[in-house]
Amino acid sequence: MDNTEENAIELHGDEEIIEVIDLNDAEPCPDDLADDLGDVDFEDLGNADDEGWETEDEMDAEAEQDDSELTFSKHTGSVFCVSLDPVSNSMAVTGGEDDKAYVWRVSDGEVLFECTGHKDSVTCAVFSHDSSLVATGDMSGLIKAWKVETKEEIWSFEVGDLEWLEWHPRAPVLLAGTDDGNVWMWKIPSGDCKTFQGSAHQATNGKILPDGKRAVVGYDDGTVRLWDLKQGNAIHVIKGQDGHQGALTCLACNKDGSLVLTGSVDGSAKLINTNTGKVLGSFSVEGGKAKGAEEEESNSVESVGFCNILPLIAVAYLDGTLAIYDLSTQVLRHRCRHEAGIVHLQWEESSSVVSTCCLDGALRLWDARSGSMVSEYSGHTAEILDFTLNREASLAVTASGDNQVKVFCLQRPDR
Repeated sequence: MDNTEENAIELHGDEEIIEVIDLNDAEPCPDDLADDLGDVDFEDLGNADDEGWETEDEMDAEAEQDDSELTFSKHTGSVFCVSLDPVSNSMAVTGGEDDKAYVWRVSDGEVLFECTGHKDSVTCAVFSHDSSLVATGDMSGLIKAWKVETKEEIWSFEVGDLEWLEWHPRAPVLLAGTDDGNVWMWKIPSGDCKTFQGSAHQATNGKILPDGKRAVVGYDDGTVRLWDLKQGNAIHVIKGQDGHQGALTCLACNKDGSLVLTGSVDGSAKLINTNTGKVLGSFSVEGGKAKGAEEEESNSVESVGFCNILPLIAVAYLDGTLAIYDLSTQVLRHRCRHEAGIVHLQWEESSSVVSTCCLDGALRLWDARSGSMVSEYSGHTAEILDFTLNREASLAVTASGDNQVKVFCLQRPDR
């Protein structure tokens, strides 16, 4: 904390400061007060503490600005995942600690249907490529598929502890990775099944490549495998000297699927050619340590992504660094600093703007060409655990540890 204010006060003799009055605080106008009161739930006022006074922290939390257009508050625990339907971007599905998933309308927060019957926190919830189906998965490994039109469950299956869930980009085929190292693939709703057995190590991340014929999967031991989905064999296995030295945390592919970027707890991101299986480059931010991390812990990579319109990649670290690298030269172009660890990043579809969500509860937009922040959006009172953008990048939907999902309208001068 800066001590300049403290040092600026000079005491003369035995004078004692009884109270410092700040004259700069503008009085709130009645309209603002009325708006504030509109957000108070008078039903809950009986639960205040014995004296009936709020703590300073509670007052600060209420005074926090909320830049969101809409708040979805049906969940009664942390909200772990959110995705938008790919066809219209008008529906969201969210999953949470309350063992529930909801499909709801983004424009007004109206619940279209509830995905019931889960036995543990819902950590995966995704729409199929044509928005006709939704898949939800909980930590215990119970996976369900729902038909959006009829709002009915059409399939369910139980696997080991679930790590990730992903739809095929062009077919009603679902892929899942589990704690025991297996990757499962099902046709929905028939349930025809195939498994890809990599190792006994957790299949921590997975992505089907744009060609729909291959999937890249990262494992807990740092191995990356490229699977042929039809034949069921591993085409390439990346491990050892060239590979990661710790568990995979994230992965992304470029638009044509020729390149994959992987991130790990070992503090590095690797660029891999999917046709040859060769590691083309390794990226890390020197000297980075997560706040409060043990000395031997490296600065974990939490999220990675490719820019669609420029040869740039983004790597987000647990220490709050967003690094923008030039893909062709592999040179670090910009470091964008955050006050807290970054959870997730996403590039806009057709611009050089990359968005980040953070443990401090804020959503930020960065111009990767200049490395400067374009805008910042607040409203959550806990960390943002996941977010997604619509196709036009005019909306962001954020899921948070404060049990809420918020919809933000992203205003930009160039739009």
